Amino acid sequence: MNGYAVVGDWGTSRLRLFRVENGVLTARCDGPGIGAVRGAAEAAFADTIAPWLTDGLPGSITLCGMAGAREGWVEAPYADCPADAALWRQAAMRFDWRGAPVAIMAGLACQGADGIADVMRGEETQIFGAIARDPALGAGRHMIVLPGTHNKWSLVEDGRITAFRTMPTGEIFALLRDHSTLGLKVGAANPVEEAAGFAEGLDRAHDGKLLQSLFAARAMRLRQGRSPDWALGYLSGLLIGCEVAEMRDTLGVTDSIILIGDARLSARYAQALDRQGVATHMLDGDACALAGLGLREI
Repeated sequence: MNGYAVVGDWGTSRLRLFRVENGVLTARCDGPGIGAVRGAAEAAFADTIAPWLTDGLPGSITLCGMAGAREGWVEAPYADCPADAALWRQAAMRFDWRGAPVAIMAGLACQGADGIADVMRGEETQIFGAIARDPALGAGRHMIVLPGTHNKWSLVEDGRITAFRTMPTGEIFALLRDHSTLGLKVGAANPVEEAAGFAEGLDRAHDGKLLQSLFAARAMRLRQGRSPDWALGYLSGLLIGCEVAEMRDTLGVTDSIILIGDARLSARYAQALDRQGVATHMLDGDACALAGLGLREI
């Protein structure tokens, strides 16, 4: 084995591996997500890391996310909330791969006061990474939202993730866009029209009548000449706006929220939260994930 380590975030749609030497990130390679390699995760990992193996095996391999899912590489446990970073790290699944030590980080599980169970894999790495990058987040009470396919609204108290709720808004949007009469199975081509639709969707979300408002994405195209780009933006704004309103009631959201994730999607959530009087602060998702995997200065 050689003097480099590998850390990675393996999600449903992509694998991101990072080579680390003497604490410095020196290279990156990308591979297929777990959703594309079901039953063949080990082979996909070997293919992705192959260029680095010409230098020998890494000294260690640390992966988070769907690598530890039941359909992933090796199933890792869930640590129960409330959980701090130390408890989470202790719960990792550890084994050897071709002689190199592997740690697949645990997910987190919780049960709400309403009895509903919930789980996350990968987002906890970003949350603990955010705390590692800014120790002030380890004191007091903070609401951290991680937009994505399955959005996580997470309550952090004194460095522990105490509760969270998953909102599958991104998945619902994709289903409506690609498999319903409300969308046209296309990506937006006119950002001005899409932005206008998004703003109108946010406005419509204020009354909380999601089902009554959804069909306007089709009817407004047919009767008032709205464009497909407007309709896509409208659907996105309506869903995100209703999500924000629902979660404010469910978790008692404070007047300020931290957003971690993709910059464009986080900006949409910031716009939706601002409409409902909530200030936001955005953090880079990749930087937080790497910090959660042990790289502090990125």
